[in-house]
Amino acid sequence: MPNPKKVLCVVGGGAAGFFCAIQAASLQENLRVIILEKTGKILQKVKISGGGRCNVTHACFEIPTLSKKYPRGENFLRKSLHWFSPKDTIQWFADRGVTLVEEADGRMFPSTNQSQTIIDCLMREVNRLQIEIRYHAGVQSIQKNTCFQLGLQNGEQLSADYVCLAVGGYPSLQQFDWLQSLGHTIVPPVPSLFTFNLPKHPITSLMGVSVPNVLVKVHGTNIKQEGPILITHWGLSGPAVLKASAWGATELAALKYEFKATINWIHAFNYNEQDIRTQWSEQRAKYSTQKIAAKSMFNLPIRLWQFLVASAGIQEHQNWSTLQSEQQKLLTKFLLAYEVQVSGKTTFKEEFVTAGGISLSEVDVNTMQSKKIEGLYFAGEILNVDGVTGGFNFQHAWTSGWIAAKSIAHSVNEVSVQS
Repeated sequence: MPNPKKVLCVVGGGAAGFFCAIQAASLQENLRVIILEKTGKILQKVKISGGGRCNVTHACFEIPTLSKKYPRGENFLRKSLHWFSPKDTIQWFADRGVTLVEEADGRMFPSTNQSQTIIDCLMREVNRLQIEIRYHAGVQSIQKNTCFQLGLQNGEQLSADYVCLAVGGYPSLQQFDWLQSLGHTIVPPVPSLFTFNLPKHPITSLMGVSVPNVLVKVHGTNIKQEGPILITHWGLSGPAVLKASAWGATELAALKYEFKATINWIHAFNYNEQDIRTQWSEQRAKYSTQKIAAKSMFNLPIRLWQFLVASAGIQEHQNWSTLQSEQQKLLTKFLLAYEVQVSGKTTFKEEFVTAGGISLSEVDVNTMQSKKIEGLYFAGEILNVDGVTGGFNFQHAWTSGWIAAKSIAHSVNEVSVQS
């Protein structure tokens, strides 16, 4: 008589949870896999990622380089990515009819440019493998005796031989309370990947203006990042700001999101003050009668150029021959180090990313299994791992989910042999 199937409960219906469930079911037929989702929706971050296109991974294939894209978890990722890398992600989706296309900045999207393509792919696998999805089945308690006992929000008690926690990141430490019985250390969560709020700052009048390569620095810290920036109606966004927020997540939280930052708008030119003085001299010589505000310099958007010119006290009608010394100094300063007072942050609820979570020292990187409780696994953002923007957080989800599934399938095999 065949042994009854072992039960794996995957807690969380996001990218990491789905990937773990699919891989475990495909590797081990003697496994009943159940995905427990606390809401009525699954794969919500997949759906909205990349503006609805889904930034699946990043075309960075050297693991030492790739691991440096993670402010928390670099050393952990240097090991885990050897098991399942971006190349493996690309191949996994290709094997299931989904082509991923690399963009100029390395981000990779499905060729359809539709996140639904990724969702449909994952759902086809779930249906093919007869994985059960339970909606509105949030886990409120978890205990381990001979097997796991999960207390669900509807009062139901569910038994499982294996549990993979893939619940994503929680914004507050209190939301980890239901996990306290497991005895794991929780690194207090703080937001990562957020934008800088500039309440009532005049630069917000330029909403929609972007610059492809700036340098953002936070005063009093070592936080600095380069890349594109976007001016919004509430402040500053874009990859340079998001990366700064990720690398500075803990420091900026300690500052209560009140700090000064500077932007070098012409970072791409690698100019210093002397270089710019030379530029001013050339402008006077060549375009003495031309209005300063009429034509942008340094490839800056004209609206931004005119804003900086006006901020330096230069009148709209002034030409280059009338540029005063003090005006020149101010414009130079604003180009190289435009200072803003940041007061608060904006995070996007559905795309919320946290620094913090289960301490990595208590998780086996080669199996994603708890070092404290046999049969308990972790995948995705619940771990104290977070990457910068660009597909890196999804790659960690695929990697950790794949490793956990492989280990669970192997454990079922061992149990079957012993039986």
